Amino acid sequence: MRWERRSEPLAPRRRFLRRVGRNLLAAAVVVALSLGVGMLGYHHFARLGWADAYLNAAMILSGMGPVATPQTLGAKLFAGTYALYSGLLVVFLAGVLLAPFAHRLLHRFHLDRDPPPRKATEPSRTANAGVAADRLPTDG
Repeated sequence: MRWERRSEPLAPRRRFLRRVGRNLLAAAVVVALSLGVGMLGYHHFARLGWADAYLNAAMILSGMGPVATPQTLGAKLFAGTYALYSGLLVVFLAGVLLAPFAHRLLHRFHLDRDPPPRKATEPSRTANAGVAADRLPTDG
């Protein structure tokens, strides 16, 4: 589903809501997959049980911070990498979720602003460039 262009009318509310729902679903899938990867990583590298792995992954993904302190080098490397990934994911998903609203708002601004009609008799700037250069004052 493509987004309307500047010269096209504003999308109907139904299409807009479908677009918001599609982006919300995509964000939910990415969060679920990221939570699953985090759980697997904490379970494997930190040797946490599934409930504790879920808790740590969910806390990191939400930006709250880890609950259990990693003890092994592998667990520390995973926790740091997952925390960096989660921080960037929050920014990315904010963009995905806000994109339909920002697009609609900007598109509405463009609809309100009609460009003035161009005059067919208006001379071009390149035609006057030589004349204007002839009228420059000279030293002498």
